[in-house]
Amino acid sequence: MPSAHIYLVPGFFGFTSLGAVNYFHRVSATLDEALRNREHKRARIFECPTQPTGSIRTRADRLLETILETGGLEADEIHLVGHSTGGLDVRLLVTPGVRLRPGDVEERVGRKIRSVITISTPHFGTPLANYFTTLHGRNLLYLLTLLATTTGGRYSLFLAARTLSRIAHLDDFIGRRRTFLDNLSERLLRDVSPEHSHEIWDFLGEVSRDQGAIIQLTPEGMHLFNAAAVDRNRVSYRCVVTAAPPPPKTLRFGDLARPYRILGMGLFSVVYFLASREHRHYPYPSPLPDYLECIHEQLPFALTPETNDGIVPTLSQVYGTPAAVVVADHLDVVGQFHSAGGRPFSDWLPSGS
Repeated sequence: MPSAHIYLVPGFFGFTSLGAVNYFHRVSATLDEALRNREHKRARIFECPTQPTGSIRTRADRLLETILETGGLEADEIHLVGHSTGGLDVRLLVTPGVRLRPGDVEERVGRKIRSVITISTPHFGTPLANYFTTLHGRNLLYLLTLLATTTGGRYSLFLAARTLSRIAHLDDFIGRRRTFLDNLSERLLRDVSPEHSHEIWDFLGEVSRDQGAIIQLTPEGMHLFNAAAVDRNRVSYRCVVTAAPPPPKTLRFGDLARPYRILGMGLFSVVYFLASREHRHYPYPSPLPDYLECIHEQLPFALTPETNDGIVPTLSQVYGTPAAVVVADHLDVVGQFHSAGGRPFSDWLPSGS
């Protein structure tokens, strides 16, 4: 049986781990178990570091570096799995003739690649990226830059993290344990330090230095990307498509006693609305009739250009051969969901899916 290397590539604002938060939460272990049950005993799984908001070219080069560092050229075959923007990094790296660095290493790696799987990937852009080009979006990114690069910013975030951690424990007295804020405190906020060496400052520093993907992920930017990034022969291209239920327009009575849920639902409603605004000059291409019918059959709600997973429009995710259609939000599919198998996980996008 041939040896195989499988690379999991994170998306926009991605990382391998931050504090106790892992981007692909339990994905490697679950995938490894599934492969072993199918007797693929020579498969190795790698979770790739990346530049969180860096340009697709920069991120693709970082993926190439990871493949070389982990002995990918010695493997018999390589399989690439990209979530969100990670799917675009993968497509660019696999494009025949791409030049990310001197020499022919891209081609040597390309000859090893057997499959590309994209998950919730904005192949035709996401309107949410356009938000970050507005004044409000630029101000938000500027705030992240201040938090990362100034002493005052680091201490402000440190104090805010400490305050939120204390608030998270206040509702324990009324029996509300293992809430989203409890998980956030336990897995990330509790260890935040104002010291330069803390990994959260490295992460925010990378965000402040390179934000090239923001422009590239707009529908206009992806229009150019798709003209340049072409498929490689003898590589299987498959996609996993996600769609979340539209947010409810009214609150239920029981929600009034759950302030975290109200806040989360409000946040999800905002990002869902932003992601639902199709660009009038760059509409999403219509999938083949058979696949379109397949999507319709597997979704319990209507599929329209407004349908999305809270970050990426569903019709923007269709590329290559369909692997699955999943009722899920953008982060459910990388293990960031609540109460799977009775175990409380962080639900960063409380979409109800």
